[in-house]
This record gives sequence, structure tokens and C-alpha cells, in this order.
Amino acid sequence: MYMIMLVLDQPDRLDDVLTAWEEAGITGATYIESSGLFRRTKRRTLVPARYVMPGLTEAIERGNYTVFSIVRDEEQVQTALQATESVIGELSHPHTGVFTAWPLAVVKGIGSSKPQEGQG
Repeated sequence: MYMIMLVLDQPDRLDDVLTAWEEAGITGATYIESSGLFRRTKRRTLVPARYVMPGLTEAIERGNYTVFSIVRDEEQVQTALQATESVIGELSHPHTGVFTAWPLAVVKGIGSSKPQEGQG
């Protein structure tokens, strides 16, 4: 099994990404609002709020969504990646997001209750 993590830099596309994942067979995901170092340092360099046009600070402070999902195998990882890029475009482009996945040693509490391979 694999953990997928997507840091989505286009928060308005969250529902579209989740729909694409679901249509691709990814049956569950958890998302949280998140922000990172870049936005944090940008916020510190802003001019005082009294000089800023309304909406500008909200746009800069608006964070990302970080989406997590546990999938069966590398094939599902690639499927999720393709579904993600079908919505937000090539992840190598700026302001799209970051997608990563890694194998899990232990998974319990999802799917069937029988132990995963190598767990006894």
C-alpha cells in the first residue's frame, strides 16, 4: 500500500481533483487546509494593511489544501497522478502543486481486516 500526498496550490480546484480521483477509483481521501514557508515569508514582507487594496492580503494568505490518500499499489498512485494533472495541469508548472507517494510498512483500519502482506 502507498500513501499519496498532494499539496494543491489551487484551492478552488479541490472538488474537481477529488471528483477526478473518485472517478479514477480512489475511494477515500482526507484533506486539510495548509500553508507553507513561501506564503509565510511573503506575508511578512507585505506593506501595512491600511495601504493594501481589499482582497490582496486574503489572496496572499490563502493557503493550499493538502490531500492524503492510501492506495493499493503503484498503479493507483500513477492513476491518481494522471487524474490530478488532468484537472490542474502539469505539476512541473508553477502554482499547480506537489504530488508525492511512498510505500507504507503497516496499514490497519481500511479495507479488509486481514493483515497486509508481511504483517503476520
